[in-house]
Amino acid sequence: MTDLLYSETESDLRAAVRALLADRADPATLPARLEGAGPYDAELWRALAGDIGAAGLLVPEELGGQGASHREAAVVLEELGRAVTPLPYLTSSVVATGTLLALGPSDPAAPLLADLAAGRRTAVLAVPLTTGPDGPVPTEGTITAVADAVLADVLLVPRPDGLYAVDAAEAAVRPQIPLDLTRPLATVTVTPTASGTRLADADASRAAVRAGLLAGAGLLASEQLGLAEWCLEEAVRHTRTRHQFNRPIGSFQALKHRMAELWLEVTGARAAARNAADALATGNPEAPLAVAVAQAYCSRVAVHAAEECVQLHGGTGMTWEHPAHVHLKRAKADQLAYGAAGHHKTALAALVDLPAPTP
Repeated sequence: MTDLLYSETESDLRAAVRALLADRADPATLPARLEGAGPYDAELWRALAGDIGAAGLLVPEELGGQGASHREAAVVLEELGRAVTPLPYLTSSVVATGTLLALGPSDPAAPLLADLAAGRRTAVLAVPLTTGPDGPVPTEGTITAVADAVLADVLLVPRPDGLYAVDAAEAAVRPQIPLDLTRPLATVTVTPTASGTRLADADASRAAVRAGLLAGAGLLASEQLGLAEWCLEEAVRHTRTRHQFNRPIGSFQALKHRMAELWLEVTGARAAARNAADALATGNPEAPLAVAVAQAYCSRVAVHAAEECVQLHGGTGMTWEHPAHVHLKRAKADQLAYGAAGHHKTALAALVDLPAPTP
């Protein structure tokens, strides 16, 4: 039976990650960091990936990982989503790692998995961030909108004859200007003559890439959940302390209704995200269905929560100094990541044999 409750181990992991982020990546400091040298903190990544061991949660112990599951990785992403932390966890520790694991026993992939699990290196699947689990995967030429490619040590490059691991230094990686400055995008060009390690043939490559993207789409819902929870909590906190007409604005009935409606949406998003994580963790054959439901719902909830957070903060919410706008930009960017809601609704309709939604 599906268990949507958090285990004691998952709660302890959440506490450790939240304490680390509160100390090193408080959302209140994020706008200022975006104006500096860059929001990415290599020391924070080493602490999360290596010291806490979060990077190796999906990797079996015999390969140097923690031997955990997508449920534990989902908890990490909830906390990263709350703080909109600019780290390559989703792209490297979930999508790229999930792709490599889907190849099965593979000598070429084992050393890379060990490095990823220890946080010594990061890897990125060289496909556009908008690529859904069933979407077309480019296998030649220049690839645009590759998330976290500028932070990667290794690129997993699908080619017509299979999947290759290519050192990022051998590719042309040109940064793009994204809406969400906390998740950098880049245009990646890998020439056919670039050396690389062939990890799998074409058929195995297609299946592995699909598995990696499915895991990414499913656990993206947990990131969206964490983001929505932070926005709701911040909106409630602000409306309790902000006074007008000698009373807290949170006592006004209209605002109470808005926050109550948002609480119901966030609660539903938690159930959908947890269901997707559990389905991926247990290898449930209905995992594609659970992922499609989670993405179709959670992406909308995250955007709505961020919009409400900005609006309920009034003039403060519109300033650059307040982190509400950073959450809104991440929520809007996540709407397109690993397949837009429309893509997942179409996939959902096919999975349950219902007419697809019309544009």
